[in-house]
Amino acid sequence: MSELRFEPADVAGVRFTVSPVWETVSSMWALDDPVRHAVHLPWVDRARVTLRRPEVAVRVRPLVELTRPRCWLPDFLTPAAPRPDVELAEQLDQIAATPPEVVVRDLLATTPKRPLSPFGRALLGDPRGLLPQLVTAVRVWYDEAVAPDWPRMRALLEADVAHRATQLADNGAGRLFGQLHPSLRWLGDRVVSDDPFERDFDLGGRGLALNPGVFTDRRVLWNLLEDSPPAGTYPVRAVGTLWEAVAAAPGDSLARVVGSGRAALLHLLDSAATTTDLARRTGMSCGNVSQHLSALHAAGLVARSRQGRHVLYRNTEVGMALLGAARGT
Repeated sequence: MSELRFEPADVAGVRFTVSPVWETVSSMWALDDPVRHAVHLPWVDRARVTLRRPEVAVRVRPLVELTRPRCWLPDFLTPAAPRPDVELAEQLDQIAATPPEVVVRDLLATTPKRPLSPFGRALLGDPRGLLPQLVTAVRVWYDEAVAPDWPRMRALLEADVAHRATQLADNGAGRLFGQLHPSLRWLGDRVVSDDPFERDFDLGGRGLALNPGVFTDRRVLWNLLEDSPPAGTYPVRAVGTLWEAVAAAPGDSLARVVGSGRAALLHLLDSAATTTDLARRTGMSCGNVSQHLSALHAAGLVARSRQGRHVLYRNTEVGMALLGAARGT
């Protein structure tokens, strides 16, 4: 069991981000254990072919060695994103700027259960000289294996962030953590996490950065060390939709009335979603989705609201009634 103790400033400092570095690093877990990550098999099959290419394998080796199965990640390798729209290059700069003593501290923190890999031991001995190789490995793996699918990953992650931002605004931090994952409980001044990690942190007014993870399953993962910037990663919502093919048109009765594209959107808007997320899930372009949403909004079937930089769409009561009639409910 782990505990994170909050001060009032920490509650006010809870924020949500999307981290391309986290997805790049944690994707290695899916390669190592495709059965556990079976939802990602379409990606795993492609990524394994990529990793077998000699010119990729040799450059990615430092990352492979630091992301071994059932081993903790050093905190410096997955820095908290400074803002929701951070790009990979900025996070790579964060890693590259890690002081050598922090690299050593974070590496040693991963060793209680398993010793370091050969590259890990070499990095421990020469953090200043070898850290650039690790940064290059992350960049190469992102470019080769993650970047082609990053738009759909990011859409899913951003939809989750928009959903959590709404929860936080509507219900406060206590309800947010109670709904973030079944393993979490809010006890007034702390979050208790039912996990095997035995972390015990005082956030100390630094706030908490939270990001959804595509390749994160089963539980919430926290930073290893209290001295690291407080951060956690939780399993993203609706991950099962990530690799879906273009959605089939919904029931003919509704499609005959409003058209197949608008009917598909109405079926998906039982919960709030962004234009980008709807485009990913339907296979339509963002432009087509925007046109359909404008028509549905003008007809009073869909409502829209802004949460930060996101515009969320959701069915109105009239839209829900139309859906219910089409579904025979």
